[in-house]
Amino acid sequence: MIGIIDCNSFYASCEQVFRPDLRGKPVVVLSNNDGCVIAANKEAKALAHIPMFEPVFKIKDQLLENNVSFFSSNYTLYGEMSNRVMRILKEFSPSVEIYSIDEAFIDLSGLDHIDLNEYGHQIKEKIKRYTGLPVGVGIAPTKVLAKLANRRSKKETINNHVYVINSEEKRMDTLHWAKIKDVWGIGKKHAKRLQEVGKYSAYDFTQVPLSWVRKNMTVVGERTWRELRGESCLSLEVTPKPKKAIGTAKSFGKKLTSIELIEEACSYYINEVSEVLRSQNSCAKYLQVFLQTNYHSNSDKQYHNSITVTLEIPTNNTFILNTQGKKALHRIFKPGYRYKKVGVCLSGIVPENYVQTNLFQQTNEKKGLMEAFDKINQKFGKSTLSPALLDKSRIKEWELVKEQRSPRYTTQWNELLKIGS
Repeated sequence: MIGIIDCNSFYASCEQVFRPDLRGKPVVVLSNNDGCVIAANKEAKALAHIPMFEPVFKIKDQLLENNVSFFSSNYTLYGEMSNRVMRILKEFSPSVEIYSIDEAFIDLSGLDHIDLNEYGHQIKEKIKRYTGLPVGVGIAPTKVLAKLANRRSKKETINNHVYVINSEEKRMDTLHWAKIKDVWGIGKKHAKRLQEVGKYSAYDFTQVPLSWVRKNMTVVGERTWRELRGESCLSLEVTPKPKKAIGTAKSFGKKLTSIELIEEACSYYINEVSEVLRSQNSCAKYLQVFLQTNYHSNSDKQYHNSITVTLEIPTNNTFILNTQGKKALHRIFKPGYRYKKVGVCLSGIVPENYVQTNLFQQTNEKKGLMEAFDKINQKFGKSTLSPALLDKSRIKEWELVKEQRSPRYTTQWNELLKIGS
């Protein structure tokens, strides 16, 4: 058996954990630069006139009129709360596949001697008690069926947000209940194609001949078809696969014309991606830097460009990557434009132990230096140590707008929750 645990309205729920006065009230979370609504709790979703992904400036009056609390994205808080949930799950199963920031599969094989419904409630209640976050629990023989069970646990509160498919009767009932568009692994294109041939439920899909599925939906569709019929085809991926490319790009809080400030933002992002690279014990052969103006603006001149640097020796050294990134940025920067975004991407990723030097250039990297660099930043906070190119006193001149960001309650000493006067 496989279980899946999914946090309900995760971003909004994280905000409510440390604000008990907001429980039962509408809460939404905004995208980068406070641009649009990207997450909402059930109370906010019930307000039909506050649509998701709508620019905030268009609906700010409605938010205020309906007493909707809105927050800037606080990814530091969300990431830490996610880590707490995942650590709790490892107490219930030695095999946990972290599927997303708010969702994970767990292996429940070998637990046939216990009541899985009761076990699901124990998981849910411990997460709620230790983190304050509400979750739904779905348990079934396969991953696709577990996803449907989890969906049903949220839609039907009869069993307090836990649903177990542990019999043929429950499997068939769930297949009839689930719409084809809600089946994990079936995208909009395939859902539309199935509806065109009269298949509207998950059960209808399982009755389609396998030959038709193979011809029209490739191997992914076949695996989904088999999983719905109770045949496990998707194993848990407990060890994440190394990333083939690592990148980041964020819009500036305001448009920039100074290359010095853009250099600092570029350096900050290189710090981020190189740390991720080292965490998976890899090195990168290529570094891409891109720069662009705001293509939504009708008044600004438009320009965008990118450049990819081939490194002599694959590396994960922050200082080497910063040096190359600065050179690349200067090659594509043009004065006279108001820039909105800079981004970096590392590719050509290889295992650290497989890096080969050449006869004419030997690496002068000091692995111990980067290890110390990471340990200090992990202990004392992000960018405690950083290259001199990054002037941390000027970050607010280019970073994302976060006017409504809540405190980082769990990771910053000066932002700990205070009780009493």
